[in-house]
Amino acid sequence: MPRILRFMIDERYEGRKVVHYLRGEAGLSARLVQSLKRQPEGICLNGTHIRTIDPLHAGDELTVCLPDDGDSVQPLDFPLQILYEDEDLLLVNKPAGLAMHPTHNHQGDTLANAVAAYFQARGRHVVLRCAGRLDRDTSGVVVCALNRYAAARLSGQVEKEYLAVVSGRYKGSGTIARPIIRPDPMHTSRAVGEGGLPAVTHWHAQMQGEGMTLMRIRLETGRTHQIRVHFASLGTPLVGDSMYGQADGRIARQALHCASARFAHPVSGEELYMEAPLPPDIAALCAQMRPLPAQE
Repeated sequence: MPRILRFMIDERYEGRKVVHYLRGEAGLSARLVQSLKRQPEGICLNGTHIRTIDPLHAGDELTVCLPDDGDSVQPLDFPLQILYEDEDLLLVNKPAGLAMHPTHNHQGDTLANAVAAYFQARGRHVVLRCAGRLDRDTSGVVVCALNRYAAARLSGQVEKEYLAVVSGRYKGSGTIARPIIRPDPMHTSRAVGEGGLPAVTHWHAQMQGEGMTLMRIRLETGRTHQIRVHFASLGTPLVGDSMYGQADGRIARQALHCASARFAHPVSGEELYMEAPLPPDIAALCAQMRPLPAQE
């Protein structure tokens, strides 16, 4: 069913045009406003369809009707571990091995397909719009917006923390600020290199074992493979990362997990914080480590 957003007009917008409120206070994109104008009940004022050039008055109720998406991908019956859900958001704990979106290598077996099936079973049609992506073999929190409005409001607003096991011994905290390039446009791999896009990674060592350290990581930038590339550039690739380091018999993928996400709800403004527990493979690595003293 369509999502109805309701906005109460205050004195700041007395006499101003509908479009000024939609593009300003409401935060709708120009493209979305144009799309809503073409729908019979897309934009209404006090229950009546209205033009975007018409004036507003304090106390008016402006409503926006966001229709469901059309079918876009083949549904996949796959169990989702749901962390949070409402009319605008779906947060899931993505397992390792599940790609985010269909590509030439993955057709019908992605998170987008699983989300499509989940909502079709509930009579809805939803396109997967994620606030940041995770690599196929990275597990953890994925924030999905369920309509175009929520997606636009979340863009660049989600703060995530990652847990990674790197193949080296670290103590304390630090920052890696090294630009990232794509050496070969035909390959997905990245590297640190001059002239690349700025990339900044903050880390704090949590636990340490034989030749490895559990890191808590926060990103200032969201470059492709950023965490993996940055630690590989220091000679300490993530444990199990066969692309930037080497395979490891203790884990079948890179030891990287999106542990939490914090953001303001795109409609209510309420602060949300969600965590995803460590998956068994990374937890098994942590069992081989000891916590570092707080001063380290």
